[in-house]
Parts: sequence; structure tokens; C-alpha cells
Amino acid sequence: MESSLQIALLLSFLAGAATMIGGALAFVIKKQNLTLLSLGLGFSAGVMIYVSFMELLPQATDSLQKIYGSGGNGLVTGIFFGGIVTAWLIDTLLPSHHVETHTLDPQTKLKHLGLFTAWALAIHNFPEGLATFMATLQEPSLGISVAVAVGIHNIPEGIAVALPVYHATNNRLKAFAYSALSGLAEPVGALAGFVVLRHFLHESVFGILFALVAGIMVYIALDELLPTAHEYGEGHRVIWGVVGGMAVMAVSLLIF
Repeated sequence: MESSLQIALLLSFLAGAATMIGGALAFVIKKQNLTLLSLGLGFSAGVMIYVSFMELLPQATDSLQKIYGSGGNGLVTGIFFGGIVTAWLIDTLLPSHHVETHTLDPQTKLKHLGLFTAWALAIHNFPEGLATFMATLQEPSLGISVAVAVGIHNIPEGIAVALPVYHATNNRLKAFAYSALSGLAEPVGALAGFVVLRHFLHESVFGILFALVAGIMVYIALDELLPTAHEYGEGHRVIWGVVGGMAVMAVSLLIF
């Protein structure tokens, strides 16, 4: 059990640490080349959508059917849409990422945008860390798949945090630090969730968590990643990114 906990925590940390890769990439990406991000954002969305429908939901259904029989199907469906509503509520309750004050100079606005984005993403990353952690405890191969999906989509998140801070302050260390801190919410979420749920780790809890996280991941893909991808690039570039992300996850699930 101790070994499983260490592996689960390590995967949660590595998934969160992917924001550091994005933070480092922000230093070499020029503003006029941001359209290249559309492919990566579409790829991330494809990864999250595929792993949600082809891995997390089937696992949740299998777990809850063992306990509730055919009633488990309806329960999974309800929890899945509950995850979507949960993600929507988080977005609704967060303060706007945009600083709507014309009195600020462009550099200050960019810095504020980066800080708000870092805070918002840290909140989003909290349940993702828990999902990776719990998936690994349930089945290591599933944990690897979830960690890959979360890690890939954390790379553009790291860029989203570091890029405005870097262009506003010209400080590489500060930009990288903000992107890294937003990713550290993943292992923190894993530990916090385990402390709260460690006495209740049985089949039904895993099923509920997988269905809930599947809904959250689908919401993030549809509401955040895809709209941003279309904003920075052409439609065909985005859709091929989505298909590419799904294909990579399909192959990884077959391998693992």
C-alpha cells in the first residue's frame, strides 16, 4: 500500500509539473506566433475528451454496477453531468481573468492576467491531482493514462500563466515560478483528497470520483481549451489537433 501511495503521489506531481514545461516554452514563443498554440490546445482537448469517455466513464460504470447493478448506469450519468455543473460553478464563482480597467498600462494588464490565470488554474488543478492519485491507487495503468492526459493539457496552461507575466515583467524567474506554483496544486489536491477520503476508499468512491472527474475534464476541454484553440488558429488545425490527441491516448491505452 505504501508503494502504491508513493507511485500515485509521484504521478500527481509529474502531471502538475508539466506546467513548468509550458512556463519554459513561454520564453521562446513570440506573440505573433501564438497561432501555433491552437494545435497543442486542440491536442490537449482531444486527450481529455477521449480518456473521459473511453476510460474514466467505463471504469466508473464497472465500479458502480458491481454495487448497484443496472442502477449504476443512471448513477454514473447523473454524476458525470454533476461534474460538468461543478466545473461550471467553479468558473462562475472565480473572479474574471480579465482586468477591466482602462487606467492600467498594457504591461500591468498582462501581469494581472497572468496572476489571475495562475490562481484560477491552481483551483482547476486541485481536483485533477486527486483524480490522478485515485486512479493510480485503483489501477496503475489507468493512473498513467490520466497523468498523461492531465500533464499534456497542463503544458499550454503553463504557457498561459507565464507568457503574460514574462512579457509584462521581462523576468524569466518570476514567470516560471508562477506557472510552477499553479501546477503544484495537483499533488496538494492528491494529498488533501487522500487525507479526507482514506477511510472511505472502496469501489463506490472510485466510481463516483471517476464519473465526476470525467465531467470536469469534458467541461474544461469544451469550454476552455477548444474556444481558446479556435481563437488562436484555424478550424482545421484545431480539429486535427483534437484527432491527434485522441489517437495518442488510444495508442497509450492499448499499450498500457
